[in-house]
Amino acid sequence: MYQKLVRKEVMGILEKEVGSFLDKFLTPIEKIWQPSDYLPDPSSSEFKYDLEEIQTFAREMPYDLFVTLIGDCITEEALPSYESWLMGVEGIDQEQKLGWANWVRAWTAEENRHGDLLNKYLYLCGRVNMREVEITTQYLINDGFDLGTSMDPYRNFIYTSFQETATNISHRRVGTLAKQSGNGKLAKMCGVIAADEARHAKAYKHFVAKILEIDPSEMILAFEDMMRKKIVMPAHLMRQSGQKAGELWGHFSDAAQRCMVYTGQDYINIMKDLLDEWKIEHVKGLTEKAEKAQEYLMKLPARLQKITDRVSTPDLQFQFSWVKS
Repeated sequence: MYQKLVRKEVMGILEKEVGSFLDKFLTPIEKIWQPSDYLPDPSSSEFKYDLEEIQTFAREMPYDLFVTLIGDCITEEALPSYESWLMGVEGIDQEQKLGWANWVRAWTAEENRHGDLLNKYLYLCGRVNMREVEITTQYLINDGFDLGTSMDPYRNFIYTSFQETATNISHRRVGTLAKQSGNGKLAKMCGVIAADEARHAKAYKHFVAKILEIDPSEMILAFEDMMRKKIVMPAHLMRQSGQKAGELWGHFSDAAQRCMVYTGQDYINIMKDLLDEWKIEHVKGLTEKAEKAQEYLMKLPARLQKITDRVSTPDLQFQFSWVKS
């Protein structure tokens, strides 16, 4: 007979393995790359040449691609919101120095390097109105967000599995497009960030897989709920000067879609990958309600595909205050 488990109980079971999660999915601080490894050294005799190279390639980047790079940076810079949110998740005690609290701190410490690296690159490139970027970042942290997860660890782990995969795609594609135009420095920066995101995605997918073994029905129901709500990106309340919260997000999404960095098709592909990764179709021992949720999830990609095939992206570019005219 199915027995519903309390979330905190399940998190307690997994907490015993957090040490192994840290070793498997994160990199020791002394060994991992740091932003200065990929930025020009101001004390070097080559600095002015490196700076000129960065600025030349930045001027040549297509507008939509450049805006997507800036938006990716801002998303990474809003890290304080993400850490504070996860510290409040049921089963995570931030007063502890071990367990899940240790994971959240270590994960966000790795993530912090991403915004640091991209912010410095944008500052050096000379094409960015940094004050406007900083205003957007401050607004994003100030406005907070609602991911639709509440403080439920199951929903939060589904969300991070999806979101980390999406950010991997976005950074990797910006890097690929930069490399195609000869911008090797930016390509390397985006590449190392994307690699981090891929590791982090594996971690959160692993957490979901472990919970599916312990509490399959409740995890399936949480997955269904998140997909019915739709996964919103953490910067969905993005705005610039003079705007209301969220007013800029659609324009940023359109830019990312136009330059093919992150598209509606990617959303569907991530959904399919998660269904395969977690073998959702083959999960057994479910309640009747969870079986219906399982059926819904397996049919969802095809439904989303029909919608996506009918949607068109606006051709007109929006003028972001982030970019110097």
